[in-house]
Amino acid sequence: MTVAGRGPTVAVGECMVELARGADGRFALAYGGDTFNTAVYMARAGLAVAYATAVGDDPYSDGIVALARAEGIDTKLIKRCPGRMPGLYLIETTASGERTFHYWRERSPAREVFDPPVSADLLEAIRNAGLVYISGITLSLYRQPALDELWAALSAARAAGAAVAMDGNYRPRGWNSDRNRARIVMERFWRLTTVALPTCDDEMALWDDGGPAATVERLREFGCREIALKLGPDGALVAIDGRSPTNVPVDAIVSPVDTTAAGDSFNAAYLAARSDGVPALAAALAGHRLAAVVISHRGAIVPADATRQAMDAISKS
Repeated sequence: MTVAGRGPTVAVGECMVELARGADGRFALAYGGDTFNTAVYMARAGLAVAYATAVGDDPYSDGIVALARAEGIDTKLIKRCPGRMPGLYLIETTASGERTFHYWRERSPAREVFDPPVSADLLEAIRNAGLVYISGITLSLYRQPALDELWAALSAARAAGAAVAMDGNYRPRGWNSDRNRARIVMERFWRLTTVALPTCDDEMALWDDGGPAATVERLREFGCREIALKLGPDGALVAIDGRSPTNVPVDAIVSPVDTTAAGDSFNAAYLAARSDGVPALAAALAGHRLAAVVISHRGAIVPADATRQAMDAISKS
């Protein structure tokens, strides 16, 4: 996947207030959200990234916008909604680094970004993008009219030459445990996707796939030509243009402190590398290396100093 000569990357979704419990039992305040996390790490890798969402006009919304700007993300597509507040999520982490999320996001203004009529500036930005990045969590936010608007915008972007990347990121609660609706919506958007970045466990939970090979085959049937299926500590299965899938193992097994944003950071490094013309297998290795750094820290967005070496290595992959 190369997007040279095209416009910037547009990531679409939601950024929330993050409360993560530390080792002392106290909660630390930060910000995060799956596509926002990926946008941050893509920007650190040198991509020009705009983030499309909506927040309120409260101090926490100010914090989200300030963080995006500090990370070099273009905030012109972040809508400010008077009297509203962003969603909130709380992370509980086990001793082994596995995490559980609890959400308060039902009235988040991010749910309304694609409610008709959609901002002309947002539609133009997507149409002129080189890469548009979404996730299954993004899709779970929207009602049907908004999904139709997003689908039309992505279709226009594809027709204009943009790449569309998606991570399935299936979270049953976001779909009110309606697996049938989740399958219908996901399949519709997988069929628009040029770069598929799913996680094996999520795909098997939603689709009852028999294993990684079955997931790759299903996504190929949906029309995805480039697939990097994340397998956790077992690496990633990369399949390009009908060729036999290849497993890309991790460099080394890392004992995680917090697995939050492991997949998000992998996606960022993979997409940044592919946008720079790096071959897919090397891009997956870059994804593993960045994810290893991220899961060695608490929270979704780790200090920039911690990721600098991994970011510098992407273009050298």
